[in-house]
This record gives sequence, structure tokens and C-alpha cells, in this order.
Amino acid sequence: MAEPFPETIPLLAAWRGALTTENAEAGFGKIREITGTTLTDEELAAAIAACLARKEIFEPVRLPEGALQCHWTLELTPAGVAATRTLLTSRI
Repeated sequence: MAEPFPETIPLLAAWRGALTTENAEAGFGKIREITGTTLTDEELAAAIAACLARKEIFEPVRLPEGALQCHWTLELTPAGVAATRTLLTSRI
């Protein structure tokens, strides 16, 4: 059964705090663990791309200052915080 609004899953996962993993696949696993979603990697990638296009999350692939390798991070922007608050209050 398809989830009704897959583009909200990354927002709900990031609401609990920024997620940082070594790569996108590990990040997708963490999103599944937090939210209980059954979305595939491809579906999660599309959902994250949609959130990024709406400027609700920061660019996930980052090279933090002083780091020797990139990390994958899921973190809400101020617009993402507002969108998630609206989403959560509309579910009550």
C-alpha cells in the first residue's frame, strides 16, 4: 500500500533533529527506523528532492569544516520547520 504523502516523511524524520550518516543509503535506513515508513530508497530520494526543491531542507551532502569526507545530513530549514509544524498541527 502506498503512503499517502511520501514527501512529508523526510520532514517528520528531521523534526526530531538533524540526521547525519556516512551516505544517503544509511540516511534512508535511519529515516525508516524513525518514521516506520516502508518507502524504497528511490521513493525516499524523490521525497527528499521534493523537500529540497521547496527549500524545506538544506542540501544533504556536505563537507563540514575540517572534515576529510562528506557526510549526508537531513536538516530542516526555517521553511521546513514551519511546514512541519503546520503538518503536525493539521493532524491533531
